[in-house]
Amino acid sequence: MSGLLRTFASRAAPALRQQSVAQRANLYSRPAKDKIGVKETAIGITMFSLAILGPSGWILAHLEDYKNKA
Repeated sequence: MSGLLRTFASRAAPALRQQSVAQRANLYSRPAKDKIGVKETAIGITMFSLAILGPSGWILAHLEDYKNKA
């Protein structure tokens, strides 16, 4: 059994190490075409903040409920 696994691993390892798709970042060195307004910036920051802090705030607000269930 170990011989079978060793054979499989020796054949699979080189294939797994290769990168089949060359990854390349899309970077631009010039300024943006359109300016982002204050409203869009505020909405973006608010949404990111809610997405990151919302779930942890929910857990902290309901911590006593979780303690009572256990």
